[in-house]
Amino acid sequence: MAQTPPRSTRNRILDAANRLFYGEGIRAVSVDAIAEKAGITKKTLYYHFKSKDDLVAEYLVSRDQPNLTAFATWFEEAEGDVADKTAAIFLRLSENARHPKWKGCGFIRTAAELANMPGHPAVVVGAKHKKKFEAWLADCYQLAGLKAPEMLARRVVLLMEGAFSTMLIHRDPSYAEEAAEAARCVVRLQM
Repeated sequence: MAQTPPRSTRNRILDAANRLFYGEGIRAVSVDAIAEKAGITKKTLYYHFKSKDDLVAEYLVSRDQPNLTAFATWFEEAEGDVADKTAAIFLRLSENARHPKWKGCGFIRTAAELANMPGHPAVVVGAKHKKKFEAWLADCYQLAGLKAPEMLARRVVLLMEGAFSTMLIHRDPSYAEEAAEAARCVVRLQM
């Protein structure tokens, strides 16, 4: 039986950072805690990441493509027209938010923790992630022949960010379900 190769030290650090930063927040988690969780020394952590700020940014980079891929998969797997497919993203988000370990959007939570540091590398990574999602939506809407695809994508993104934030505050996934219906209506207006 083939064995899977061991994870690289860098990946073990990122795995530990993902679990701890997402679970507890970036300011609440020390570099010592990440090193311990990864089973390495602090010196080894700093060999791979020049600072905690660098590690926080890389934590978000590691979440970027998996999150975008999930949204695209939810959209593509959904039945119906482009409005139904848009709503499906919100409905799947609602399902995920029902998991006991769900703590909201890591990008929004990190930006909130670093609100006093707008140029922080992690805030820059988060902003790029959100823009990628918006651009992807605009492309989907353009391919579907919808009117004003960029404006429409921005409106849906506003609903998405509102759903993420409101669910985090109230711990109630039904807000994403309501946002799904609002998004469906907004998209249908451009069909």
